[in-house]
Amino acid sequence: MLKATKTVRFDAAHILTNHQGLCRNLHGHTYRVDVTVAQAPDAAQDMVIDFKDLKRVCEEVMVARFDHAFIYDESSPVEREIAEVLARNDMRTVALPFRSTAENLARHFFMSMRERLPGLSSVKVWETPDSVAEYSS
Repeated sequence: MLKATKTVRFDAAHILTNHQGLCRNLHGHTYRVDVTVAQAPDAAQDMVIDFKDLKRVCEEVMVARFDHAFIYDESSPVEREIAEVLARNDMRTVALPFRSTAENLARHFFMSMRERLPGLSSVKVWETPDSVAEYSS
């Protein structure tokens, strides 16, 4: 089976409210996201997807929205309060209906792209160079 993967990066901040470790504090990551598309097993083409098309979808869904933003769980009063202060000062925020863990972001990105990328196989979200979460079909 042929597969093609595009990697994109963006910088963002978040907190994990009610987490017992250091990640309960405001902090940021340079996220790396690997998006893999697989060719159907019976396909005869020698190209899974044009990398330019894959890059465009990744940039529209992830980079344009999340780069240099505060990603927050809209159900958390603390995170909403921080987001309100940032928004009042014309700073970027992204509200999500879940905690902004790498695992949840991988699932969210996968679900956000699956209609636009037939054959979407997996999305990996790297929070650090050696810590990755993956969501796959």
